[in-house]
Amino acid sequence: MVSVITGDIVNSRKLSSELWMDGFKALLNKFGKTPTDWEIYRGDEFQLEIKQPEQALFVALQLKAYFKKLKLDARMSIGIGDKTYKAQKISESNGTAFLRSGEVFQSLKKQKVNLAVNSGNAELDTDLNLKLRLASTFMDSWLPQSAELVLTAMQNPNLSQDGIGQLLGINQAAVSRRRKRAQFDLLLETENDFRQKIKNISL
Repeated sequence: MVSVITGDIVNSRKLSSELWMDGFKALLNKFGKTPTDWEIYRGDEFQLEIKQPEQALFVALQLKAYFKKLKLDARMSIGIGDKTYKAQKISESNGTAFLRSGEVFQSLKKQKVNLAVNSGNAELDTDLNLKLRLASTFMDSWLPQSAELVLTAMQNPNLSQDGIGQLLGINQAAVSRRRKRAQFDLLLETENDFRQKIKNISL
């Protein structure tokens, strides 16, 4: 079982790709290699395979925070299932994870949501997608400083608030304020809930 994130960058033309492409590629490289594990195509669309499906939301949130930091956003679908054909390029691989990710991605614009999951389990998906929509009420309005805090904290989970502050060049009190503004604790609870439920269906 794997998970596949299919996404595009919302309003990508607002910002020259020179200002986000290198950083985006560096972030994707943390999760795999191109083109077998990830690809960027048509300028602002991308696909990424996550070998451990329960980590899909953890990865998607980092991608979202990266773009929100730059005053952009990412629209993403998470498909969970099997991989029946492994190609040299992820865009040519196949399986239910790929099909589900593609199906949900096609519906995101119409639903006016930026993040959704399809695991093939209707009851589970209803539950998780409701929580993702609720989390989106604050995620979609992250300001660059909040998004930067989220990305830094997720990439350095063992660092104290002081340590995060040193990386960001701010004091601990400012870190605490940004965490609160970003609803970071609630975000982690949502991510943990997703992780546990997906882990249970992967067992």
